[in-house]
Amino acid sequence: MNIHEYQAKALFEKFGVPVPKGASATNAAECITALAGLPEGPTMVKSQIHAGGRGKGTFTDGFKGGVKFCKTKAEAKDLAAKMLGNTLVTAQTGPAGRKVGTVYFTVASDIKKEYYLAILLDRVTSRPVIVASTEGGVEIEKVAHETPEKLFKVVVDPAYGLADFQVRDLVTRLGFTPAEGKNAARMIRSLYAFYWATDAAMVEINPLITTPTGDVLALDAKVSFDDNALFRHPEIVALRDLNEEDPKEIEASKHALSYIALDGTIACLVNGAGLAMSTMDIIKHFGGSPANFLDVGGGASKDQVVAAFKIILGDANVRGIFVNIFGGIMDCYVIASGIVEAVKAVGLKLPLVVRLEGNNVAAGKQTLADSGLPIVSGDSMADAAQKIVKLAA
Repeated sequence: MNIHEYQAKALFEKFGVPVPKGASATNAAECITALAGLPEGPTMVKSQIHAGGRGKGTFTDGFKGGVKFCKTKAEAKDLAAKMLGNTLVTAQTGPAGRKVGTVYFTVASDIKKEYYLAILLDRVTSRPVIVASTEGGVEIEKVAHETPEKLFKVVVDPAYGLADFQVRDLVTRLGFTPAEGKNAARMIRSLYAFYWATDAAMVEINPLITTPTGDVLALDAKVSFDDNALFRHPEIVALRDLNEEDPKEIEASKHALSYIALDGTIACLVNGAGLAMSTMDIIKHFGGSPANFLDVGGGASKDQVVAAFKIILGDANVRGIFVNIFGGIMDCYVIASGIVEAVKAVGLKLPLVVRLEGNNVAAGKQTLADSGLPIVSGDSMADAAQKIVKLAA
């Protein structure tokens, strides 16, 4: 689950991570109130969407830049009016863009130098890793691609926690002055405490800045949380912005389905994340393009299968459906019964190829055969993939 910058910074402050003073607004009246609480002088106004590259983005009406420096609060108010309700297109949103429902005003900071700092899970070591660079700012992706040696990382033992020597190593390698180093060390410790306590999946500050007075501030904040741990954090769940999510993904979450929309034409319904990834790969291998990632889990019910079909059909780009089930915990008969019920319930007219293997597979295949429905059976994963690619074309 992702949250907005202004929400992330509010959480940062609770953990002692210093940020510039700011306030959010969703309409003209709130803009006046938010700006009244900030000191006079240079102010930043920042569009709040769940995507990067806001500063270089362009609104659909031609207005450029979702992050603006303003010399006065009056100028910030005027620019906020141009952003609110407008659609911002960035490199990460795709051509459809995202509608801006909230703007965030902050005091403009006097920047001495910019850095990059992030904490995420290193899947190779199964441990948290802190990634840092002296080259922070809007071109961090370019730095990572062209000069990866300027990025360095510190792997943290989760049983022990962030050690003092690791903090000192980070401070030294980032080249802070002694005064800046003390502030930076406090920030790094606080940021790791935040990451660990909230079950965050990723915490990114780009840029992390120093000021001429030696302060170290989080000028930006991107945070995502582990969905599997959200049951422990109702206060974080309350920050979810459904306007930033695909309606199909929202509906899937109501039925405990793992669904991610893609831009292809062949919908996938699979049990198990690994098998789902393999299914998408084999569709691509045979010349097709997956329309989604959809994992119904190891113990899906008939109702979940019906819900999954309805969600799939909510995508107008879908031209065919590939159901790929390996019955371990799951009973192939239950899945087959759900497929038959779903096809009848939605009046499916698109090509449907089903591959079943594993637990009670004979009963599952017989159920599909006896249904009288135009369901194509795949003898193997490769056979089924080739059939649906051909039919969807």
